[in-house]
Amino acid sequence: MSSAEQETAGATGAPLTTKSKVLETGASMMQSFHPIKAVCAHLNAFHVYASEPNRCVESNHYCTHLNEDVRQCLIYDTHSPTAKLIGVEYMISAKLYKTLPASERKLWHSHVFEVKSGMLIMPGSDGLPTGIWEEAETKEMEDVVGLYGKTYHFWQVDRGDKLPMGEPVLMGSLTQEGQGGEALKKMWKERDENFGVSSLQKKEKRGYIGEPEVHE
Repeated sequence: MSSAEQETAGATGAPLTTKSKVLETGASMMQSFHPIKAVCAHLNAFHVYASEPNRCVESNHYCTHLNEDVRQCLIYDTHSPTAKLIGVEYMISAKLYKTLPASERKLWHSHVFEVKSGMLIMPGSDGLPTGIWEEAETKEMEDVVGLYGKTYHFWQVDRGDKLPMGEPVLMGSLTQEGQGGEALKKMWKERDENFGVSSLQKKEKRGYIGEPEVHE
């Protein structure tokens, strides 16, 4: 059977050979991977296709802070070791967003609804006391609520693609209740169950976080 006829980890291709596994292990022991090790936060939410506002996909963000005003995130479809890299998101402060021309601003989205609704979460590690982690997560949300994101997805896993197909697609965030329809409600419920969290409780806990003005 050819590689094109096989599927491994949800992608077209043959399983790793013993040689590849040995080389991977050796490389992981001898190389630095500094950019990857700089990842300091895992955020989970749902992205919506800018051209299809009722089509959503779960997105796991692994983010690095370049400075106080710029973050960059790798987007994966799951949080498993075989997760597929499906896109990237850049996040900037409102201060920087205001300097962008109107044509560029159209490509960015706010995170206000994601934060205030409890949709955006920062999954904790197993064994970590829930109360302590939720305090840290809520503090992080105080910062994220005012950021603007620019996101492109390269791999449309939600339609079953086994390889990244076509051109990159601009993504946005949900901005109000009712978007995404029943499909999103189902995905959101399953996401909460998978991570053992309650978005409703997070919404209540974040009630004190002010809603910054969303600049057009």
